[in-house]
Amino acid sequence: MRKLLLSGMLACTLFLSGCAYFDQYFLPAPEDTVQEVFEAGNDAMREKNYRQAITYFTRIKDEFPFSPYALDSELALADAQFLDGEYWQAAEAYKDFETLHPRHEAIPYVLYQTGMSLKNTYRSIDHSATEVNEAIEYFTRLQQEYPETEYGKKAPEQILACRKTLAQREIFIANVFWGMENYQSAYTRFQHVVRTYPDVKEEAEYARTKSEAAYLKFRQNEAQSTLEHQEGSWKDWFRWL
Repeated sequence: MRKLLLSGMLACTLFLSGCAYFDQYFLPAPEDTVQEVFEAGNDAMREKNYRQAITYFTRIKDEFPFSPYALDSELALADAQFLDGEYWQAAEAYKDFETLHPRHEAIPYVLYQTGMSLKNTYRSIDHSATEVNEAIEYFTRLQQEYPETEYGKKAPEQILACRKTLAQREIFIANVFWGMENYQSAYTRFQHVVRTYPDVKEEAEYARTKSEAAYLKFRQNEAQSTLEHQEGSWKDWFRWL
């Protein structure tokens, strides 16, 4: 009887082991819950593993769009992209958040981060500054609509920084014309800086000085050209005689 009981217990153990083996290798692994994915994303952010965080928050956005964690994940995704240096993607993610949640309490922060993302897409002085101008629009909105918030108070500083970038780009182009000895175009560009960016004092003063020099060189070249033309006319007249 005892042997029979032991045999039964052994058979039961083997059966259960077989079931566990079957479950492990043939049944799908249980899915992570949205809470687990969200917490994993936050852990990745704390560890500054922004690429992994992007993966987690994107998964929530795609697979769990109606979960209680979806809204926070949208903003966290934009933050992760910004911190990872993906400024184009971050700007679009922040814009999407504002579009979907225009009355959310985080909107001042979102506007600020949108402006910073656009500002940071500007890589080189010899490239288009379209995004810098767009960044100014976002910082201006922030200053006008949320002036008393933490981010609204930061907006003027960022507007000035963007305007400084734009002024420097105009000066760069003006100096290119100067190097080509196209002093009229250089003068026009320098004058544009003087008129448009008086608040960017160092660049405005530099442009004013260079515009005066460019105008002088332009007039000198014009006078020389007129003189050469007149001398050429006299020579032609004498040859005719």
